[in-house]
Amino acid sequence: MRDKSSATAAGAITLGALGVLAFSMSLPATRVAVQELDPWFVAFGRAVGAAALATAYLWLSRAPRPSRAQWWRLAIVALGVVAGFPLFTSLALISATSAHGAVVVAVLPAMTAVFAVARAGERPPVLFWMAGGSGLVAVLTFLVLSGSVHGGLGVTDLYLLAAIGLCALGYAEGGVLARELGGARTICWALIVALPVTVPFTAVAAISHPPHASAAGWAAFGYLTVVSMFLGFFAWYAGLARGGIARVGQIQLVQPVLTLIWSALLLREPVGAGSIAAASVVLVFVVLTQRSRIPRPPVTSRVPAGPALDTVAPRRPGGVLPEPLGPVAVTITGPSSPVAEWVRVRE
Repeated sequence: MRDKSSATAAGAITLGALGVLAFSMSLPATRVAVQELDPWFVAFGRAVGAAALATAYLWLSRAPRPSRAQWWRLAIVALGVVAGFPLFTSLALISATSAHGAVVVAVLPAMTAVFAVARAGERPPVLFWMAGGSGLVAVLTFLVLSGSVHGGLGVTDLYLLAAIGLCALGYAEGGVLARELGGARTICWALIVALPVTVPFTAVAAISHPPHASAAGWAAFGYLTVVSMFLGFFAWYAGLARGGIARVGQIQLVQPVLTLIWSALLLREPVGAGSIAAASVVLVFVVLTQRSRIPRPPVTSRVPAGPALDTVAPRRPGGVLPEPLGPVAVTITGPSSPVAEWVRVRE
């Protein structure tokens, strides 16, 4: 069981890291795109393009439709990651640099952990909060000392803070839903839910300011559509579902440093040895958050019965199972609540 748990945790961290890698170039790509395209078109147009990909994926995979309760929760996901974060970051990065945006992104893991407590019922231990808080302080200190922060709190910062707050909510709610729907289907259905909003805004923006951009501008828009809004969430939500929202969410502590590296490559912003030092320090705190044990709330899931799993062995008085005569299925009961997991019991 320990080997299986370790493999699951490693897989969750790997998926989370892939998601962070995909998202780390979102701010530089948005910065490039909004310099040539209307920010409202960038914010909602990428969601419409991603929804087209999502429709194809759901059709090819013959995905079942969510329940009525899941539709409402998908609306929360859409509000956070499909509409809120893209819109407010697009408005902010008209004038702000992607390096400046990285300052607020450093707050995202802490905000995600807060929503994990509120929406997912997770209870991180003190070590987790200490390590996560220390990592946040390390990132902010580096960004301040490196000169990425200039001036006080302005409208741009308020846009970024709104983006991060809504994004954290979308991460937490999506991570919970991914345990039921899967990471890919969660973001796909959320993109579909958002279409009544994203399509009209995209059309109005395109009519008001017909989109014209260079190859670099369209490439940035394409990255935001295919990777940031679509494929990145496949890995990210799967990682949150498997490893816990609060824990896996802390991997994003490395995202601001990665964002600065992409900013240097794409926007020619200087990145010195301090970036490497900051990345090393942050990685230490990320490891500490991953090593802290976070009790996960009970998860209820429905598993379809197969030919060999149609019968649950009857119980004797007192709750003792009789000796099995052949392959049967039993329900394993945990210390606090039943775990929805079927296993085979053989002689």
